[in-house]
Amino acid sequence: MSTEEHHRILLAAQGYCELAMFEDALNQLAGLPLEEQQHASTVEMRLIVLMQAKRWKDALAAGRRLTQIAPEKNTGYIHSAFCLHELGQTEAARSLLLSGPESLHHEPVFHYNLACYECVLGHLEEARQHLERSVQLDKKFRDYAKTDPDLKPLWNE
Repeated sequence: MSTEEHHRILLAAQGYCELAMFEDALNQLAGLPLEEQQHASTVEMRLIVLMQAKRWKDALAAGRRLTQIAPEKNTGYIHSAFCLHELGQTEAARSLLLSGPESLHHEPVFHYNLACYECVLGHLEEARQHLERSVQLDKKFRDYAKTDPDLKPLWNE
């Protein structure tokens, strides 16, 4: 399969996902040759589709696969941790993020998600520190924090 054809299928899957046609998106990806299905870009798209569909266990498996085949892609760690959190495994989500590559520490979403996990776990001082760092890196996280139920204990601050 050509690179252009692979890219076209990824775009089709993305389009279906944006329309909340998750099974159609997954079918696009499943139609790729097996070798192409294991490509990092395909696994990442599958992960995104599964997360949008709120299929947390399947998404977690895809996220873990992404961290194996492309450990330099921070999205595998961030999304896998989020899936764990959605599955009620917030301590495991926190541990996974903290075990990821050093490059994660430069991402605002890393600090934002850690703030959420720390807050849910009752570690409010750590949550504040990570939230402050996420806002330093990207101001939009201040607005997200105002309505994120995970951060409710910090809303009055």
